[in-house]
Amino acid sequence: MDEHVAVSVEAVFREERGRLLASLVRHFGDLDLAEEVTSDAIEAAVARWPVDGIPPKPGAWLLTTARRRAVDKLRRDKAYAAKLALLQVDAERAAPAAMAGDELPDDRLQLFFTCAHPALPAEDRTALTLRCLAGLTTPEVARAFLVPAATMAKRIVRAKKKIKEARIPFRVPGADELPHRLPGVLQVLYSIFTEGYAATRLDLAEEAIRLTRILHRLLPREREVTGLLALVLLVHARREARTENGELVLLGDQDRGRWDRTMIEEGLALVPIALTGTPGPYGVQAAIAALHDEAADVATTDWPQIVALYDVLRALIPSPVVELNRAAAIALRDGPPAGLALLDDLDEPRLREYHPYHAARADLLSRLGRHPEAADAYRRALELAGTEPEREYLRRRLATEQEHRS
Repeated sequence: MDEHVAVSVEAVFREERGRLLASLVRHFGDLDLAEEVTSDAIEAAVARWPVDGIPPKPGAWLLTTARRRAVDKLRRDKAYAAKLALLQVDAERAAPAAMAGDELPDDRLQLFFTCAHPALPAEDRTALTLRCLAGLTTPEVARAFLVPAATMAKRIVRAKKKIKEARIPFRVPGADELPHRLPGVLQVLYSIFTEGYAATRLDLAEEAIRLTRILHRLLPREREVTGLLALVLLVHARREARTENGELVLLGDQDRGRWDRTMIEEGLALVPIALTGTPGPYGVQAAIAALHDEAADVATTDWPQIVALYDVLRALIPSPVVELNRAAAIALRDGPPAGLALLDDLDEPRLREYHPYHAARADLLSRLGRHPEAADAYRRALELAGTEPEREYLRRRLATEQEHRS
């Protein structure tokens, strides 16, 4: 296959796969069958398009091919006979819109809510979203979360079984349900982003941004969707400066000239929209990220405003991590003693197993000249750190504190 054609075909598959799968799920009500015929249609396209060219409406071509494969399969399989009858009724009803062949309808919104249904365990929601909406293979999803492929396969099968047995509907929640269901969808997308960001898996972080863009197109008036998109853009804009020679570079030490200004401007434009009316957690976090991205350096960062935003955030979503970040901001506003006092007062067992807590304490202890205590805190952070760039950074800081000690 010609390289240019191959790239074009891959781009089409990437854009159309989720829409195709969602449309087929809506018609068939069966996720396994929809996935199977989606794969069949893409295989057919791989064989045909390099020879015949990419059709003018590739989504419609894929949908027609997939539906034919599905009907053939249902006719051969007696277990699907009843479903075939229902499919034919649905197809007749949908003919004016979905079957006209002009465009592939965008049913991805219902798939977002199905994959993130509260009846599914949290880890299953994330896995299913990556598998169905992002189009990652099961081994790719497994690698993203550092678990064996067999474990991830069981997780995805379990989620599909739960959808089938609990008769979870493939639909967008009504207006009365949306406020309760949307946070779950946003949490899945943010979890994918933070997992990719923490593991310096840029491909995973970028996939989360792509999915968030899709959700934003589908729900443009939902402020928290706008807030999440702004947040991930403003954070991801710093990606090139976040590591150096395989070592983590903290925000205060990053070369801000390497930040993606285009992405920052896009994120900044979304923040006022996200903060319209009563702000939500993602809008507030986006506002915090915006203040960081707008500042020329740490010294000129508006720390009083960041602390004020953390005060708002802790009222919206009280959590140990919010308290940790607020204490770090107060240390930069009021000085290391104030921040350290807050950290030491945090009576939260979960933080004791969270390496950023110990790293933050170590940094403040070091600034106060308490190097032996700082070394102990860095040592504990190193024991808990999950990625090699983080560990390399902590090793260097620990070595510096040990030099002060000797």
